[in-house]
Amino acid sequence: MRYQRLDLNLLTALRALLAEQNVTRAAQAMHITQPAMSGILARLREYFGDPLITQVGRKMELTPLARSLVGPINDLLVRIDATLGIKPEFEPASTRRRFTMVASDYVVNVLLVDVLRRVHQAAPGITIELRQPARESAVQLEAGEIDLLVTPEVFASGSHSAVNLFDDGYCAVVDRDHPEVGDSIGLAQYLQLGHVCYESLGKPFFESWFDRAHGEIRQVQVVTPTYSLLPQLVAGTRLVATLHARAAARLDPSLPLRRVRLDFAVPRLTEVLQWHQARDLDPGAQWLRQLIVDAAAQLPSLSSLDLP
Repeated sequence: MRYQRLDLNLLTALRALLAEQNVTRAAQAMHITQPAMSGILARLREYFGDPLITQVGRKMELTPLARSLVGPINDLLVRIDATLGIKPEFEPASTRRRFTMVASDYVVNVLLVDVLRRVHQAAPGITIELRQPARESAVQLEAGEIDLLVTPEVFASGSHSAVNLFDDGYCAVVDRDHPEVGDSIGLAQYLQLGHVCYESLGKPFFESWFDRAHGEIRQVQVVTPTYSLLPQLVAGTRLVATLHARAAARLDPSLPLRRVRLDFAVPRLTEVLQWHQARDLDPGAQWLRQLIVDAAAQLPSLSSLDLP
């Protein structure tokens, strides 16, 4: 189909070219040959009267026109996809759909495990693909490659729809027999202790906040890319880990650990659910979002978690 002399079938290839900034990688993403993608690029250059991708030094870069097309092309294709995917009715029990959701291990453990059980019971034909947060998650949301993103409010995009899910705080976790730590840890003692920290794609929210507020002065002795390993790495040591309060409340009771109050000011974390605004009216996506929002509303309040 053509619109204003442009073959609309070329739009998906244009999105791949704009995203990859490389003909070979764009061809791989589209599952076509490199010569075929080169031919598509030539047709797009002719239509726009612009090279779109040019070589600068040793790398390829988008031209100013191409950069200006990234957002509109992504938005257009996501809206087309959302429009064509909308059914007049949505029946959870009989539907066959796949949703891609990005969320951290912490969010999965605190909230989404229960949501997935509910999905399985009500809509056994639905497939949920869980992905870990990545540097390109925001870009994937913009491009419509993921359906839902759960992220701290401070990292959420202002360009798309979002709803707050839950708040959380922080506490410390130490070995049950730690000889130096009582029921609380003040800032001075916190800085003297050795720390086990989680780090993936840079420092997470609490660590970034602490460094801004106090400087990079903690004695970090172990760094893990897996959040769920923090408690195990503390057990049997004199180290301390700082966990979200809701995650700490779910500690494995078989581990010889105890929760400890942080006796200094710590930030409050708000997790939000975000999706591309073009999917606002998709009945299936609406159903899944409401399931997540309802599950979040049923989480216990922070004051009821029986923290130290």
